[in-house]
Amino acid sequence: MKFKTLMTIKAFVCLGFGPVLLFFPAWILGLVGAAYCSGAALTAREYGAALVGNLLLTWLARNVDQGVSRRAIIWNLFVYDLIGLVATTALILRGSLNPLAWGIVAVYLFFTVGFGCFALHREKAA
Repeated sequence: MKFKTLMTIKAFVCLGFGPVLLFFPAWILGLVGAAYCSGAALTAREYGAALVGNLLLTWLARNVDQGVSRRAIIWNLFVYDLIGLVATTALILRGSLNPLAWGIVAVYLFFTVGFGCFALHREKAA
């Protein structure tokens, strides 16, 4: 997969979930079986803000040339998605989220593998 394609897919995923978490946290938390309280709403909205930030990063940087900036972006997104993968899996296994949350794990896994491949691949100088 090309870097631009992966970044574009991530941008659209973030566009789909970021605003929903910002404006409708109770609805999305209810979908995955998370208990809703003011703390959960705050966390969901902060996560929505992070997704909007990722949306802007991935969309605006999708055409970035190979180099230090691109490597920094790749490593940032790889670590971000890896942490999300581990944290969401742990919540599901603990029983805090319902089986629908495995879809979130699948998304994190896709991006962790995708950005991981770019992180481990040494790009040739142009």
